Amino acid sequence: MRQFVLAIAGAAAVGTLLITVPAQAHHAFAAEFDADNCQDFTGVLTRLDWQNPHAYFYLDIEDESGNVEEWSFQTYALITLKRSGTPRQVFMENIGKEIWVRGCLARNGRERYAAAGTMRVSDGILRQVGQIQN
Repeated sequence: MRQFVLAIAGAAAVGTLLITVPAQAHHAFAAEFDADNCQDFTGVLTRLDWQNPHAYFYLDIEDESGNVEEWSFQTYALITLKRSGTPRQVFMENIGKEIWVRGCLARNGRERYAAAGTMRVSDGILRQVGQIQN
């Protein structure tokens, strides 16, 4: 009887391992973004994707020729944003408004994509919304 119980427990453990979806490894900032290629951006906040593990927000930025391009910015993890005083509501209150962002460009050459570091919205407060410091 004891062997039967152990066999059932072992089968259950193996089954659990087999059906578990493997988790994706989290990436390091330096693997995806170039800390030596950071810029200041000013544009109109158009939308927000509030999703784990990172939020993404989008700006319409006018280039020197007057053309508007959509840029996307990756932030800290959601819980880190909230703990640092930048909850989802801060972004939502600024949709359609001009904001300033300091961000580092993607290392892989992906166009119009950057890691957000600091951000200033309509309330004038400088917020740390990503890993970069410069």
